Amino acid sequence: MENQDKSTTSSPIVLLENVIINHDDGTLLNGVNLRIDEGEFVYLIGKSGTGKTSLLRALYADNPINSGVAQVCGIDLVHLRRHRIPSLRRQLGIVFQNSRLLDDRNVRQNLEFVLRATGWRKRKEINEQIDRTLEAVGLTHKADAMPRRLSEGEQQRVGIARALINNPKLILADEPTGNLDPVTSAEIMQLMIEATRNAGITILVSTHDFMMIDRFPARVLLCEGGTLVDTEKSLSETNQMQ
Repeated sequence: MENQDKSTTSSPIVLLENVIINHDDGTLLNGVNLRIDEGEFVYLIGKSGTGKTSLLRALYADNPINSGVAQVCGIDLVHLRRHRIPSLRRQLGIVFQNSRLLDDRNVRQNLEFVLRATGWRKRKEINEQIDRTLEAVGLTHKADAMPRRLSEGEQQRVGIARALINNPKLILADEPTGNLDPVTSAEIMQLMIEATRNAGITILVSTHDFMMIDRFPARVLLCEGGTLVDTEKSLSETNQMQ
């Protein structure tokens, strides 16, 4: 995949300046500075326990940020009050390693649950949005299937459909291909890449799957040594010094 144009005129979807990311055991990442612009596709890598999941959780306000500058989709996370968290999350799509579908509802009902929980009320509009989203992830023929009847790859496609269903500005994906075989992993990555191209959605993907990074190259962020390193900037700075 070609690198996206990072025009200085583009709007930041994620903006972090001198942020500390904490976990129950203490500080994981210190002095985090990050800008992700609209329509970018970005990887987040690092060893287990270095702060990748904690950073993602911070971006959807499940892990508080108490200092520095932290904005997601134009919302200030540092001073975010609890009652405003739903308004933030309506602009986000979240994809987990385990799709976390509702086992007692079919595919269509899983997506309907998300829409109704975020304020959709009109049956016709709900059905049309579900149909469009299922078509986008190639699962129109599985609309009435129960999750247990789906393969792991199909379940993850539903997870991506759930993330896409509200036309989010930003998708945060935590190891979305961790349980999948290489062929299915490539299909899932292709789906997310197409979302950036076709809908202008910004996507941040945490992964250990370096084969996928080689196959679908994009900007890479690295959690290492207690901070976040933008590998692209690091390479650029190294080249300028040579």
